Amino acid sequence: MTTLHDLVFPGGKFLGIEWHVWKVVGWAGNLAFFLRFLIQWRATEKHKRVVIPVVFWWLSLAGSVLLFSYALFYQRDSVFIFAYAFTWIPYIRNLVIHKRQRQGGQSCGKCHSPTPDHARYCPACGARMEG
Repeated sequence: MTTLHDLVFPGGKFLGIEWHVWKVVGWAGNLAFFLRFLIQWRATEKHKRVVIPVVFWWLSLAGSVLLFSYALFYQRDSVFIFAYAFTWIPYIRNLVIHKRQRQGGQSCGKCHSPTPDHARYCPACGARMEG
């Protein structure tokens, strides 16, 4: 008779997967990419327009570093390594741009979020900037 334990831990493996440090790293990378999708979707639904919160870029960076590490040190698969070798570049660039926006610029009159000097609309709430 098959027990619940046998279903969850077949052959001593959790969900049929042999777990070790690199599997955790790889799955953590997948989780980071999945969470960024949920966060961006929620932000867009909340604002009723496309919004990409800064945490999206942090999760993207974390996911790409974790998956690159998994590919490089565990899988050693050139296709997988190349797929994640350069994905961090736009994520870091967007984080730098975000930091610069927060350091300078103007403030939205509606939501008080920092906004670049040249912006005509607030990136946080979509309100038209005055001036």
